[in-house]
Order: sequence, then C-alpha cells, then structure tokens
Amino acid sequence: MEIAEYFDIEQYSLKKEDKQMYMIEFLNHLHKHHLMNSEEYRKVSQKIFNNIAEIKNIADLPFLPINAFKNFTLKSIPEEAVYKIITSSGTTGSTPSRIFLDTEMAQMQTKALSKIVTHVIGKERLPMIIVDSQSVLKDRSTFSARGAGILGLSIFGKNHFYLLDKDFNVDFEGLNEFIAKNNGKKILIFGFTFMVWQYLYLQNFNIDLSQSILIHSGGWKKLQDIAVDNTIFKNSLQKKFGLSKVYNFYGMAEQVGSVFIENSEGCLHCPNYSDIIIRNPKDFSVCKQGEEGLIQVISILPKSYPGHSILTEDIGICLGEDNAQNGWKGKYFKILGRAKKAEIRGCSDTFNK
Repeated sequence: MEIAEYFDIEQYSLKKEDKQMYMIEFLNHLHKHHLMNSEEYRKVSQKIFNNIAEIKNIADLPFLPINAFKNFTLKSIPEEAVYKIITSSGTTGSTPSRIFLDTEMAQMQTKALSKIVTHVIGKERLPMIIVDSQSVLKDRSTFSARGAGILGLSIFGKNHFYLLDKDFNVDFEGLNEFIAKNNGKKILIFGFTFMVWQYLYLQNFNIDLSQSILIHSGGWKKLQDIAVDNTIFKNSLQKKFGLSKVYNFYGMAEQVGSVFIENSEGCLHCPNYSDIIIRNPKDFSVCKQGEEGLIQVISILPKSYPGHSILTEDIGICLGEDNAQNGWKGKYFKILGRAKKAEIRGCSDTFNK
C-alpha cells in the first residue's frame, strides 16, 4: 500500500493485525532509507542491533535514544533539501534537539496531524484562542517546539486571538472582544499545559467556555510541583469556565506529526501512524501489558531524519489495545513520569567511534 492510501483510512479504525502489517511495510522502507542516508543511524544499527536488514516485528526495529538528537546532527537528506529546522524546548541550560525537515516531510506531518485532530474536533475550522504570544512565531525557518505546536494547531482555527501580548501579559480587552464576537459559538482553544493553567485558569476573569474545546500539551512537571494533575486540571476548568471537552496530547519535536491524543478514558491513544513499545529500563526488553517501563515511540512519518523509532526518557504503562470504551482501535497508555537515568550508553558510545 502507498502511504497516500494509508492516510485515507479512518483514524483509530485499524485492529492490531492490520495495523502491524501496514506499519512493518512502511517501517522496513524507512529503515533501509535511513541505513543508506544517515551514517549515525547506520552505526547504531550495525553495532547495537546486529545490522538487521529486514524487520519482521516492530519490536525488532532499531531505535535511537532521544538524547542523540541533542548531541548529533541526524538527517537523511542533503543540506540543500532542508526546508525547516525544529528545535525542542528542552530544560534550562540543556542543548535542544534539532530536527531537519524537507518540504515532503513538512507536508506529511501536517496532513497526519490534521487527520488526528479533526477526528476529535470535527472538520469545521473554529474561532480560536491561542494561550500564548504571537511573538513566539518570529522566525518561521527555525521553530521551537512551542512555535511548531502553535503553528501546527492553528490551521484548525480561524480568526485567531493570541491571549498574550508581545510582553506576555494577558490581553483582557482583546479577550472580552473575542468572546463577545463569538458568543454562543464553538471555540477552539490551544495552549501548553502550564500556560493554560497560569494565563487562563489563574486569571481574574470568569467567561463561559462551555461550548469550547481545549487541546493542550507540554507535560505536567511544572504543575505537579504545585500538586495539579490531569484530574484537578480538568475539574478546575470545568468548574470555572464550564469547559468539559479537554484533550491532552503527548508529542515531541523529535517525532513531528505523530501525536497521541487522549481518548474518552483519559488515556493517550496511538493513531494509525504511530505505535509505542514499553521497554524495561534495565535491559530494554519488551514489557508485558500493564508493566511500567521506558516508552519507545514509533512512527511511519519521519523520512528526512531518522526519527521513526525513538527511545524516550518517559516512564509509561500500556493499559490496553483495541478495546477502548469509545471504540478507538490501537494501544492506549499513560505516562507516569520521567526516568532518572534513561540514556542508552551503548548507543551514545557508538556515535563517537
């Protein structure tokens, strides 16, 4: 099957056997492509994964540690083909990842994101509040993960209103005008989790957002430090604004386009284009369903750089597959936190040899 045909399959409709069959076909193609075009990926495949030539099971696919994208230039296209570079947000003082996209990859990740998000919000473009400042989008050739997230989600909205001005102060006057103009309409809201809490929930205004849909992302560390988890977050927004349609999603700059959005049970769900494997942090063996371990994220999208199989530093647990209450097919999981020491030293050493 061509990947264009695969995009036409209804999202979250593929059962395990069919999805695995299609993904193995696409992943084999990517594996061979990156072996030929990325020296770093080839080193890891040869020295750590026994130079595997053909993937028969997704769990056999070579993976890169997510830190590799911070420390090395990983791309499978010539320099002149680079259309856009996305940088991860990272922690203060850390080196950000740099992700290289060509025009084909940029278009593909946009299309994949559209298929996932419209499955939740519908195909109609909605008036949109972006809980951020437009100044984040200054340089469109080199984006932060935050800027890329804003730009990626903004295509699902219209009449965009940025809640924060260039100095990152709440534009109360603009918000009141936006709400008055769109009174009674369904509104799309997007922002990173801690910013939604700080600049929307904690502000001294009380508006009716009962018809709205909120999509947010960015992790929970800053909120967990003040004892705010997903349940408290949702309940607080419901109580203050009447906002009940709240969807968190898990994604990363290192694997653009592949996002795992919440299902009706509050679990993150694998879309058609992506899958996860939970691995034991001690020996990287595959964990059974219900066992905690490191999350490996797999995507059929990354072709311009070897980001199709990444071992993250996040600890998670797979809770089920093909049996979500809302009927979505695929694996669903939860993130439990960040591993303290999760780098694969073998992979890191291999790059330097």
